[in-house]
Amino acid sequence: MSSSRPRIEYYFSFVSLWSYIGSEAFAQLVKRHNAEVIYKPIDLHAIFKAGGGLPVTQRPPQRQAYRFVEMQRWRDIRGIPLVLKPKHHPSNPEIGHRMLLAALAQGQDVTQFVHNALKVLWVDDLNVEDPAVMVAVADKSGLDGAALLEASNAAERHAEVQQLTDEAVERKVFGTPFYMYRDEPFWGQDRLDLLDAAITSQRPAVPFKLI
Repeated sequence: MSSSRPRIEYYFSFVSLWSYIGSEAFAQLVKRHNAEVIYKPIDLHAIFKAGGGLPVTQRPPQRQAYRFVEMQRWRDIRGIPLVLKPKHHPSNPEIGHRMLLAALAQGQDVTQFVHNALKVLWVDDLNVEDPAVMVAVADKSGLDGAALLEASNAAERHAEVQQLTDEAVERKVFGTPFYMYRDEPFWGQDRLDLLDAAITSQRPAVPFKLI
């Protein structure tokens, strides 16, 4: 087994229900394996468009109804709070994404910020589009929210959001959360056990290519 730290690329969005539901379990996996996480916030609607998916409100009624059932099941399995019908969903999380990228560019530990930002819609029932909300989340996470908000307006942060989204499309990402380990994809928080097993076993990676 390799002695180097496992490296997990984590594609997600602050509006992603399933990224939130899997957040604590993912954090436990990362701690268990002393893994390095490469945080990659992306434009989820652009990902849906590129991959043939649909935003929740545009899906057929039967799929929306089943999603609602699954929300309640996974809330209970994970033992987490969950607002089933958040007031501000759907919404655009780009302010928070750019703040996150600004913090990463400064070399800051963003672990708690990511976890808390995923709670904005799904626990706190607040608006991720409100700069004041995201500043408060950053402050709560031990960061300087006002400074990050200012830094998030830099042109390179806007460009980075687009670059990460383009990268995700190129790598065939089609939803969130999407974990990449040694270029092997694991889509959805319900695949964390498979990711855990891949890291533990150090088996050869399963190729990810169009067929």
